[in-house]
Amino acid sequence: MDWIDRLDRRFGRHAIPHLMYFITGIMLAIYVADLVLGGQIIPMLTFSRSLILQGEVWRVVTFLFLPPNSSPIWILFSLYFYCIIGNGLEGAWGSFRFNVFYLVGALAAILSGFLTGASVNEYLNLSLFLAFAALYPEHQVLLFFVLPIKIKWLALLDLVYFALALVLGSWSVRAAVLLALVNILLFFGGPLVRNLKQQAGYWKTRQNFRRNNRRW
Repeated sequence: MDWIDRLDRRFGRHAIPHLMYFITGIMLAIYVADLVLGGQIIPMLTFSRSLILQGEVWRVVTFLFLPPNSSPIWILFSLYFYCIIGNGLEGAWGSFRFNVFYLVGALAAILSGFLTGASVNEYLNLSLFLAFAALYPEHQVLLFFVLPIKIKWLALLDLVYFALALVLGSWSVRAAVLLALVNILLFFGGPLVRNLKQQAGYWKTRQNFRRNNRRW
């Protein structure tokens, strides 16, 4: 991607290394604070267009750091998995490119919130997982801490979940899903198109070869 390479050369020195450590650290802090204060914190941080327009402007950003679930065990597993994903993407792309990927996804989530009135960080986080699966399809994790499974199969389930959300979800959910997928296409669309063209060229060459052989 030429555009991001140009940005990297110009602004790469400002990249935040190990970005997911900061994000998951804030998520954990919010989870603990909400647990201690009896569930009073998270409702104050969710995205609400009406409340933002009334002056609660922090909600534009704070919803991005809401913890993914409420289970004490699963919160630790989820945040640990986010760190693996973030480190994997950063290792493949470099800090700046990963920062841009997350920033674009965050801006997309914010945009969907202003368009529909509400937004969540769930689909942004799932887009990170899809990007990780695209780069490391053979990476293996222990599902439920026991069952070994490759990331590519979990990514298929992720895509099914996206599809169901598009069909069955509210308009705010549909907007969040579509904009999360736009972020994926922005970073992976070029290689995907080139691969499809290569496959189409291979198929065309094979068909021509078979057609010529039948003539003889």
